[in-house]
Amino acid sequence: MASGGIQYYITRMNIAEKLIVINVLIFILDGLSTALLGYSVSQWFHLPKGFMDFFGQPWSLVTYSFFHGGLGHIFWNMLMLYFTGRIFLNLFDAQRFINVYFLGVIIGGLVFLLSYNVFPTLLNTNTALIGASAGVTAVLIFICAYIPDQEVRVIFFNVKLWYIGVFFVLIDLVQIPIGGNIGGRLAHLGGAFLGYVYARQLLKGKDIGSGFAKVWEAIAQLFKPKEKKAPMKTVYRKNASKKSAAEYDKEARQRKIDTILDKISKSGYESLSKEEKDFLFKAGKED
Repeated sequence: MASGGIQYYITRMNIAEKLIVINVLIFILDGLSTALLGYSVSQWFHLPKGFMDFFGQPWSLVTYSFFHGGLGHIFWNMLMLYFTGRIFLNLFDAQRFINVYFLGVIIGGLVFLLSYNVFPTLLNTNTALIGASAGVTAVLIFICAYIPDQEVRVIFFNVKLWYIGVFFVLIDLVQIPIGGNIGGRLAHLGGAFLGYVYARQLLKGKDIGSGFAKVWEAIAQLFKPKEKKAPMKTVYRKNASKKSAAEYDKEARQRKIDTILDKISKSGYESLSKEEKDFLFKAGKED
């Protein structure tokens, strides 16, 4: 009963919520390992600053995003991921979210690597990169660039998304000269760059993440269990053709959602009518 309940809630989660659960679980397990065993395997998943070290663990270009340095670090990242994920997934499907998030993680990691091997003041610094910030920033800046004039509630005020995007980018730029967490700030800016470019290209009808989506699907296929062939059954055409009214309603609703999303990909979110925006928002909350 309990396992069935957990499985039900997991299947009901969207991709952003699933990422939050994975990040939190890894944070807890890594903390327990360090506290009780005195050893953590996390060093094999952090992104090192040296190219030679990186070549020894290339997977760290992605896995670094699942580890965090403290409670405050993971709390703010996951909080931002939750709210930006809700807005993003009202507009696009889970695959496009994965594209933006993990491409942001990868570009952020590459910016970190290049910076610590190019800029003189960083060459002798002993550090490594962890945290989901680059991916979260990519998602945030994507929605800020895609629907810049959309307003969201921040405490007592309505603020346009592009104001929020500019604010977060400026925060990172201003803090680099101060010297606090330079590697993380640079990774944020890499993720922000990816999110902005992805959104602007998508508004022009070009999905720059389509190649990544194919790679992701190929990797996912490797871990999918082989389906057993079910025994052949006799199906009567008369019964197969019958559909309930609820099924017809569900199909019609999905067709309308697909039509609206297609309109967004061709003409942008602002081309939608108020009725279409309201319908898409309600559909996102119900799903």
